[in-house]
Amino acid sequence: MNANILVPLLAAAVQSGTPILYATLGEILTEKSGVLNLGVEGIMMVGALAGFLASMYTGNPVVGFIAGGIFGALIAGIHGLVCLVFQGNQVVSGLALTILGTNLANYLGTPHVGHSAPGFGVFPVPYLSGIPIVGPVFFKLDMLVYVSYAMPFAVWFFLQYTRWGLALRAVGENPEAGSAAGLNVATYRWAGILAGGFLVGLGGAYLSLAYTHLWTNGLSAGRGWIAVALVIFAFWKPGRAVLGAYLFGGVMAFQLRLQATGTNLPSSLLLMLPYGLTVLVLVLASWKVKGGDAPAVLGVNYEPPE
Repeated sequence: MNANILVPLLAAAVQSGTPILYATLGEILTEKSGVLNLGVEGIMMVGALAGFLASMYTGNPVVGFIAGGIFGALIAGIHGLVCLVFQGNQVVSGLALTILGTNLANYLGTPHVGHSAPGFGVFPVPYLSGIPIVGPVFFKLDMLVYVSYAMPFAVWFFLQYTRWGLALRAVGENPEAGSAAGLNVATYRWAGILAGGFLVGLGGAYLSLAYTHLWTNGLSAGRGWIAVALVIFAFWKPGRAVLGAYLFGGVMAFQLRLQATGTNLPSSLLLMLPYGLTVLVLVLASWKVKGGDAPAVLGVNYEPPE
């Protein structure tokens, strides 16, 4: 393929995969605590709207980006309330959160459809952006993409080498043993839910502040569901999440470019490409590894002893 075509496509894959990467890392954190959250799509939508409105009213996209994370954590807190306090079904709660978050964002965002807000533009990294092929693909993007480069390593280091990260994994593997060792299972699960919701909210804010710079209803367009699937594809490993996010980002960018060229393929067929790939990779992943690195009690509520 001609480099003039390949390089922009690869750069678009990185940019398109960035919000998916943020969301996938957030869901990995949540699931490592033993809590399954299927509300990622709704959290992303709330984060996208919160980031957009905060940036629009303050004129500062950094404030908007942080606001997206904060509101993502707040909406994820509803899931924590249902599952940790009231011992509700985690699957049902997550699905309800997706419906709530998506429709709430669409309802509140309708007056702002088509409006723009200050966002993040292209910021070429000095020297690095001049490297042939690699520079335009990885270092001629926006600041939030550069932040995302460090996030998988940070999540991996946190889970592998910090006291809080090891405790988070412990309550996701065996909460009874963790409790016997003096860990407050509920506290660590709350931390996993809120920290994961914060990262998912950042992924949503990226969509409105860097990917589109404007608001439109349904902005997440199923990326939250892709992130949930990518956790399994990545076997709960942050490093593999990078590969998966950019792979799906590339497919999404590719189908958009095909539509722009006026191809004769039906638009509905092109739109289903990322989701068809989601099903395919999940099937392949399940054949390769049974269970992967999934927390042993994922999705199972824990009731502390009286």
